Amino acid sequence: MARASGLGVSALRFYDRAGVLVPDQVDPVTGYRWYAPEQLGEARVLSRLRRAGMPLADVRLVLAGWTAADTDLVRGLLRAHLRRLEEGLSAARAEFSALVDLLDDREYPLMTTPRTAARLSVSGPGLAAALDAVRFAAGTDPELPVLAGVHLDAEGDTLHAVATDRYRMAVARTAAGGHGGGGRVQATVPLPLADAMRALLDGADEVRLVVDDGRVTLEAGDRQTGGRCLEQDFPDYRRLVRLPAGRRAEVDVAAFTEAVRTGPVRLHEDGGTGYELTVLEVTEDGRAVPVPEGADGQDLVAVNRAFLLDALAAAGGDRLVLEFGAPTAPLVLRRPDDEHTFSLLMPVRLTD
Repeated sequence: MARASGLGVSALRFYDRAGVLVPDQVDPVTGYRWYAPEQLGEARVLSRLRRAGMPLADVRLVLAGWTAADTDLVRGLLRAHLRRLEEGLSAARAEFSALVDLLDDREYPLMTTPRTAARLSVSGPGLAAALDAVRFAAGTDPELPVLAGVHLDAEGDTLHAVATDRYRMAVARTAAGGHGGGGRVQATVPLPLADAMRALLDGADEVRLVVDDGRVTLEAGDRQTGGRCLEQDFPDYRRLVRLPAGRRAEVDVAAFTEAVRTGPVRLHEDGGTGYELTVLEVTEDGRAVPVPEGADGQDLVAVNRAFLLDALAAAGGDRLVLEFGAPTAPLVLRRPDDEHTFSLLMPVRLTD
């Protein structure tokens, strides 16, 4: 069904749970979904609507009226969605044109990545732990190649590792010595090179990190790996982590992970892509718990469940502190013993 319709298996599961395209039969033992031949046409329509980014509520109505004798409703819904897309594109073009003009007029760049030569002495286990803590958050969007890497930022006796895909960000810190000149040195390491560096760190007590003329090299004893840095400027992550104080809840990582993994979820549709949300609240006794659909409250925070599980797995340690701001502020996962190693998850707006 997935191959014939153009809908992936995960999409078929999503639309089954959402009640949009329910299989003809479900195996009671394996859960395998079986679709009737006449459902293929409906699935192909759904696939096209999904690629066009039609909201789920409208998709339901289109499919409900697709085979009806009177197609006025369907045609009206299609025209209305096309009009929204055209209006949105026109508005977006105007805003992007204004932004390009601002960039052209700007005298100094907002973000710079100095290529100052530097040799850093870094703890092998410390750098390994930092890479492990941030790797999950790196981007894979080909339109944003600078995010497909781990950003290394050395200043004074500290080295930060940072990764983000826009929807989540992870920051870790480790000590670094031997930085000549005392200035700030930055390099964004492509993911394949970051993974090669991580493999080289196993068993290495101390390593040397060399940044020179747009190239980064990791030396561990008589072994080394290196390559070119990404040329684009990495976002100024320091501005993105200045968050107001909020409610805090300390959690047992293993127990909280199991609660998220097996707990209630909400289905979310975003631009034709469906995924599962975990909605969290802080109880009066200071516990962070997933809440079921229908739960009410002004302080509920919804995040992508898969992203939350990734962040919990990468955090390390037995306990974490969750920091909740407003429902529109990122959820912060922070180690109790190291406030400088943390991850941020962008919230998802809950709609009726």
